[in-house]
Amino acid sequence: MTGQSLAAVFLGLPLAAAITGLIALLLPGDAKAHTLPVLLCFVPLWVATMSLAFAFRSARATWGWMSLATVLLYGLLFGLKVTGLVVIPA
Repeated sequence: MTGQSLAAVFLGLPLAAAITGLIALLLPGDAKAHTLPVLLCFVPLWVATMSLAFAFRSARATWGWMSLATVLLYGLLFGLKVTGLVVIPA
């Protein structure tokens, strides 16, 4: 249980941030129009990712799957930015 709690604390925030960033990048239209709604969705996503940590049977599975999901999502964000499929406004 302690390992799952630590995974929830340390991997929940970056995983929720990656999901929020992906949603923000893939929404059509002007970024100014949907910035606030996407940011308001961050906290429920964070709670959901922290809760997800306790859905696994073991701490090892929790760390493995949540780490894999975090790395894949940040890799997807990086890939979208590098290939130019999405433009991140400054």
